[in-house]
Amino acid sequence: MTETSPDLLAAARAWRDDDPDATTRRELDALINRVEAGSAEARDDLADRFSGMLEFGTAGLRGALGAGPNRMNRSVVIRAAAGLVAFLKSEGDAGSSPLVVIGFDARYNSDVFARDTAAVVVAAGGRALVLPKPLPTPVLAFAIRHLGADAGVMVTASHNPPQDNGYKVYLGDGSQIVPPSDEQIAAHIAAVRSAAGVPLAPDGWETLGESLVQDYVDAVVTVVDPDSPRDLNCVHTSLHGVGHGTVAAAFVRAGFPAPTPVDEQAVPDPDFPTVAFPNPEERGAIDLALAQARSQSCDLVIANDPDADRCAAAVLDPVLGDWRMLRGDEVGALLGAHLVSRGVHRDDVFANSIVSSRLLAAIAAAAGIRHEETLTGFKWISRVPGLRYGYEEALGYCVAPHLVRDKDGISAALLLAELAATLKSAGRSLTDLLDDLAVAHGVHATDSFSVRVSDLSQIDVLMGRLRDAPATSVAGIAVVRLDDLAAGEGGLPPTEGLRYHLADDSRIIVRPSGTEPKVKVYLEVIEPVPGAAELATARAAAAARLGAIRDEFVQLTALP
Repeated sequence: MTETSPDLLAAARAWRDDDPDATTRRELDALINRVEAGSAEARDDLADRFSGMLEFGTAGLRGALGAGPNRMNRSVVIRAAAGLVAFLKSEGDAGSSPLVVIGFDARYNSDVFARDTAAVVVAAGGRALVLPKPLPTPVLAFAIRHLGADAGVMVTASHNPPQDNGYKVYLGDGSQIVPPSDEQIAAHIAAVRSAAGVPLAPDGWETLGESLVQDYVDAVVTVVDPDSPRDLNCVHTSLHGVGHGTVAAAFVRAGFPAPTPVDEQAVPDPDFPTVAFPNPEERGAIDLALAQARSQSCDLVIANDPDADRCAAAVLDPVLGDWRMLRGDEVGALLGAHLVSRGVHRDDVFANSIVSSRLLAAIAAAAGIRHEETLTGFKWISRVPGLRYGYEEALGYCVAPHLVRDKDGISAALLLAELAATLKSAGRSLTDLLDDLAVAHGVHATDSFSVRVSDLSQIDVLMGRLRDAPATSVAGIAVVRLDDLAAGEGGLPPTEGLRYHLADDSRIIVRPSGTEPKVKVYLEVIEPVPGAAELATARAAAAARLGAIRDEFVQLTALP
């Protein structure tokens, strides 16, 4: 039997004694007792919890709930809040009394972590404004600039599994943090040696009223044209998250009929009981919404992830004769084309991340406006100068950057509803517009898959293997260029990833996820369309090429 390191047990006892929360103290104490009794399973669990501090980066914090430094708990959150306030006080603009607005969703302990953050801010001499109830992330992102805050914190794990929670940080411009701010905040967090030593105010923060939600709704409905059609029947699911009330209020305020909720998923529930994974991208997540659409008169299905910063859509596909979910790239192109049809200024800029389709760039070029490609994440997209619209294939859309400098699943849902209603009034549909875009710019067929790992070191092994033995061809097509994104290709900041350019203009990108233990692979092929009559043939050819590339790359990225 492998002996347990005395240093590990000593670190665990020290953390337990410093923990301000009775529940996680008991949890850790019980685990220590099991380790001392000789449990190998408990020893491995304890070693994982103390493998390091939960890392603070551009995504803030995200991890499983539980006791220990490598988990989400009050000790970790209090340290993070203290580090954030110290960073803000070190910045000239914030001064000695930074203003921080704090939001939270309905996950386990989200309200507790929000309250702890407010207590740290107030005790440090700052002002804390706490949202009145569990609300979508876009409401928090809106509130930062609306209230003139120096920073914002949203306690959410977005679409992660039920056992997770997270801590997303925004600075005063309303954007998520990017380097070097993340490293600077992390350094301040590392300087906090004891959670028990961080002062917590018993009160003194302000709980905002419902008027803030109304302010957000009033602002966000301006994304739609007041004179555009409103005849649209929608089914909406919030996947047990916090989005439905705000989405319904925004639709009604904008003049649309209230979307029909999926009742089983409309009330926030941190257990997410009807879905295996509360992410609308995952297979089966919106099955209840699709079943409801089939059973009633419906023009569009809209799904938000649990914190409502992402928006998914499903349509009745005449080719399939059934409802299907649109890919994120399809929605991204549709919204871009709709904004162009409404009129764009020559100084407007469209943007999307490097892993998203190149179709938006083609739409922008045809409209005579600039297009920018950014690293993955809205922390980069939102910072593009002159941004009018930005999106990412993972169901994130920024359609009103002057209001919310982040992805916003509510404003995106409104704009998509306007587009669907406008097409409906002309006897057309979203799939008809997708056909038009394919004929005009070629079929841009995209796909992606993930390689999940049980040990994060496997990510480095996989990326190293791809670098050490670079593919020279994929599915019989020559690789004409391989970009190592870690070197900062194309003027982009360095990031871990590889980008393959094939001779037939196909593209493959491999990158580790920023929020989950997996490597993601993104694929795109472009098939020219000579004319509308050849569209079906072009789509079939694109699908065949895409499938062949996927099959080969599944093998190339397989773990032993």
